[in-house]
This record gives sequence, structure tokens and C-alpha cells, in this order.
Amino acid sequence: MAETLRYRDDEPVDHPAVTVDSFLDQSNASAVRIEPGDDARALVPHLDRLALIEVNFPAFGDGRGYSSARILREAGYEGELRAVGDVLVDQLAYMRRCGFDAFEPDKQFDREDVAAALERWPGVYQRAADDRTPIWSKRHV
Repeated sequence: MAETLRYRDDEPVDHPAVTVDSFLDQSNASAVRIEPGDDARALVPHLDRLALIEVNFPAFGDGRGYSSARILREAGYEGELRAVGDVLVDQLAYMRRCGFDAFEPDKQFDREDVAAALERWPGVYQRAADDRTPIWSKRHV
């Protein structure tokens, strides 16, 4: 397992995440792991209890985790949202835009590659879960 990259100031959650089904059947878990096919909307009524939500990417071509992240952030989730699994450095900027603020890839990233990936496109064209201002709205300021 590679080093976890975090873009948060709080302390990392130090206990394992449970499955969505296990989480919904208990009252004491504060970390959950979403697998492809799980409905992130099932967690919305419980977001205030969660310190960590991991979203598993078992294959880089499976983009359902992006939708899960966006659903959770738009519902108001402010805890750590961590992409785990087959996460590629080229995906980091897009994942950040969807609301991911931590990454635990299967393979270690080179720090310079991470910086380059996150800085590659300084302008964005649409609103997203991050706080970046779209280029079109800057013209009207």
C-alpha cells in the first residue's frame, strides 16, 4: 500500500472503514467504504456521524466513485473523502474537483508527478465540488 496523500488539516482517521451495509446496520461506526454499485445516497442521512468515507476504485476505468463523491459533497459532507485503490496520478485533478481530499493509491506516486497533475490546468470551465472559480465568471467581476 502506498502513502496516503491528504489535503486536509485535521487528524487522519486511524480505524478501518466498514461496508455501507455494515454501517447502516450499526450505530457506532464513523468510517465507511463505498464500493462500486453502492448507493452513496444511503449515507446522506448519516453524514454528521462520519469522519471518513473511502471510495474504492478497483479499476481506473470505473468512474462511479466520481459520482459518489459529488453526491456526498453536494449533500454537505465535510469529512475526509478518500479515493482508494487503482487511482492514477492523471486522475487527481479531476478527483479533487469532485470533492476528494485524500488519496490512497495502490502504487506510490512520485511527488513531482502529483504536483504537475494538480497544477496542469489552472483554469476551470464549470462549477464543481471544489472552491475554484470558473473562468467564465471571472469575466463578469
